[in-house]
Amino acid sequence: MAASQAAYKAEQAIGHDSNAATAQDVTNPANEGGKFGETGETMKALAWMGKGKVQVITAPKPKILEPTDVIIRVTGSTVCGSDLHLLHGAVLELSKGDILGHEFMGEVDSVGSSVTNLAPGDRAVASFQIACGQCAMCAAKLSSQCTRTNASTLEKALYGGRTAGMFGYSHLTGGFAGGQAEYVRVPFGAVNLLKVPRGVPDEKALYLSDVLATSWHCVVDTGVRKGSGVAIWGAGPIGEMCVQFSRLLGAGKVVVIDQNWRLDSIKEKYPGVETIDFSKLPRGTSVVQKLKEMFPGGELVTGELGDAEGAGPGPDVALECVAGEYPKGWAHYFEMMLGMETDSSEIVNEMIESVRSFGRCGITGVYVGYTNHFNIGSLMERGVRLIGNGQAPVQLYWEKLLKMVQSGEIDPLKMVSHRVRLEDLETVYDKFEHRADGMQKVFVETRFSDPPCPGAPQLTKFE
Repeated sequence: MAASQAAYKAEQAIGHDSNAATAQDVTNPANEGGKFGETGETMKALAWMGKGKVQVITAPKPKILEPTDVIIRVTGSTVCGSDLHLLHGAVLELSKGDILGHEFMGEVDSVGSSVTNLAPGDRAVASFQIACGQCAMCAAKLSSQCTRTNASTLEKALYGGRTAGMFGYSHLTGGFAGGQAEYVRVPFGAVNLLKVPRGVPDEKALYLSDVLATSWHCVVDTGVRKGSGVAIWGAGPIGEMCVQFSRLLGAGKVVVIDQNWRLDSIKEKYPGVETIDFSKLPRGTSVVQKLKEMFPGGELVTGELGDAEGAGPGPDVALECVAGEYPKGWAHYFEMMLGMETDSSEIVNEMIESVRSFGRCGITGVYVGYTNHFNIGSLMERGVRLIGNGQAPVQLYWEKLLKMVQSGEIDPLKMVSHRVRLEDLETVYDKFEHRADGMQKVFVETRFSDPPCPGAPQLTKFE
């Protein structure tokens, strides 16, 4: 899309423009500040400046463009593992100056004339996807698949359909400015903002925007239940929350696969969870072989597919919480370098081959295009269920998850390792990229943030 194209003008692409959101293709407001931003009012924001480079910029404060808009004064945001796909340029249709960040919360600064359920000063967390609240998908609370908020013709051609618009995630998902900023314009604010009670601190409420819903959806959509043997690829924040949720749902053995200090963190915080460091396996031993040993199975099976938990060998459920842009072998490395594929199938193949026959594999890590060498034979012959969990429909779950946070059933603070300033995000991205300083999940404060709540990390200062 051209930088100034509004989604509501894309009737031919969407089919019902009267309910679409203006794609404030400010992903850098400075591009057309007079059109999309307040005159004379500025903010700090983190922008993508080309492959491998981000920069804190000064941009116009966004303004209300439609009666359904809400302007949020950001009090907390974060850096997500999927932001690294943007940093690497692995996601299509990024433009220099795009403001990043899809997970944020804050206080209402101003509201459009048709917004009646929110008022200035209210605390609210934003869904990372932008839903219209009126289409059939939104009516079913499947907000990530809203049909009216993303006018990208490329995404439709690539996937055979469009996902909802997303904050700070390129023009492939609508071209909306993100939340690693001091202010954000939230289209359809009455739909895409959840009020946060005063008793829930920002450091816990923020992650209702994405991580909590994404992890919960991964676990329930793939079918983790009482007694399930679960293998989780990736010990990052999503993988960690999948550990919490799997155990909450009564899973039996849980094994996490990764290759760094994050495995030590998992073992320390979640006694009883086992790990595999794939980089330290004996020569000739694969992740698949190791998992078959760890989940030998052999329990009584009734003959019903749904009652085969523990049949083995192999886990009942495999959860992918990594993404497809990290090749292990030279074949995928060179094919990705040459543009012959966008994603590696190695982890998905490990999952398919590891699970028991008629086992279930869920993909939550970001895959953006095509892959080679996919083991479709094992998938078909062994009856393996491969589930694309998709972008989690946040609004289907966030009220339930808020109650779980309030009750203490789940503790988002367990995955939060650092508190940082918006102004330091260039450094934070670099450390996040290199898994440095034990950085797991960060809380990004702005000049509008409250002091840390009890139990939250104190501010890390960078030189």
